Amino acid sequence: MKELYTVVTGASQGLGKSFAYELAQRNENLILVSLPNQNLRELCMELQSRFKIKIHSFEIDLTRKSNVLKLASWINDNFNLKMLINNAGIGGTKEFEKAGVHYLDNIIQLNVMATSLLTHQVLPNLQRHHKAYILNISSLAAFSPIAYKTVYPASKAFVYSFSRGLYEELKDTNVFVSVVNPGPMKTNDEVTKRIESQGFFAKMTSLDPDQVAVFCLNRLEKRDTVIMVNQFSWLFLKILPVWFKLPMLSNKIKKELAL
Repeated sequence: MKELYTVVTGASQGLGKSFAYELAQRNENLILVSLPNQNLRELCMELQSRFKIKIHSFEIDLTRKSNVLKLASWINDNFNLKMLINNAGIGGTKEFEKAGVHYLDNIIQLNVMATSLLTHQVLPNLQRHHKAYILNISSLAAFSPIAYKTVYPASKAFVYSFSRGLYEELKDTNVFVSVVNPGPMKTNDEVTKRIESQGFFAKMTSLDPDQVAVFCLNRLEKRDTVIMVNQFSWLFLKILPVWFKLPMLSNKIKKELAL
């Protein structure tokens, strides 16, 4: 029987790292992808030692199209895939007119280009196997524009729309597509500081990445096409009219500029 692997991008920290740990505990062979110099190899060695799985790493900057194609080619030439988790993403808080070209381009290239292009390139690999999965990481930000983030929620709206369309296209095949829309997660000290600056509601609705990873994989097994981790926050964003939620969210985000 051919050995099957799960690819996790952005695997060196945050939710990606939580996915790696949870998948390793479930005895899944892994291909972990991250930027260079983020201790990815050490993570792989730890997981391999603890869980006795097969694991490979690939350190690369996915904001460059040539690198995405390079990664996809390496995967397709050497591995049989069971699952792709497009977790790598980037955001930030800046006034749009003061944002640099590099800052804006990184968000678009990683969140939009890398997600869609990597999926496109490894899809034939996934289609070769009896059951395969694609899980794309969007955000609750996909459901509302937000000032001082501007491009980020727009990019996550793309991920959500792309995932829903691809699900419909592939629903009668062996490849199941799902998208998760988590809210704020305390993935590191800097993110935790930003969340706590946004007040009581943000702190109460923030998420633990380890719990999110478990929840997502369980819902994926149940073939949920859209995974909502925090139902209350999602309902809040869906019900409120944009003229109300846009200034409310934007004023909260504006506080991050002073940090």
